[in-house]
Amino acid sequence: MKDEKKPDQELPKVNGLEHISGAEALLKCLIEEGVDTIFGYPGGAIMPVYDKLLDYNDKLRHILTRHEQGAAHAAQAYAMVSGKPGICFTTSGPGATNLVTGMPTSIQFR
Repeated sequence: MKDEKKPDQELPKVNGLEHISGAEALLKCLIEEGVDTIFGYPGGAIMPVYDKLLDYNDKLRHILTRHEQGAAHAAQAYAMVSGKPGICFTTSGPGATNLVTGMPTSIQFR
C-alpha cells in the first residue's frame, strides 16, 4: 500500500523546490491557466492523473464522457460557450486517436 501524505508531513524538497509528480504538476498548471472543468474518459497511461485528480475535487470538476470523441466535442463546446479553456483527458493510443475528429472542429471555430 502506498504511503499517503499526512497533513503535518512536509513534502521532500529538491534544490529547495517542492518535489511533485508529473500528474500533480499538470493539474496545478491547468488550475493556474484558469481551467475548472475537464472532460474525459479514463484508462491506461492517464490513470496517474486521474488518481491525483481526486485531490483537486474542490478546484477541478471532471465530466465523464461515454467515449473520447464525445470528450473532444464536449470540451470544444464548453470553450465556445464559456470562453474558458476546453480540456479533455484520454489515454494514449486508440484513446488519443479517437480525439482526432474533435480537434479540427475546435480549431475551425476559434
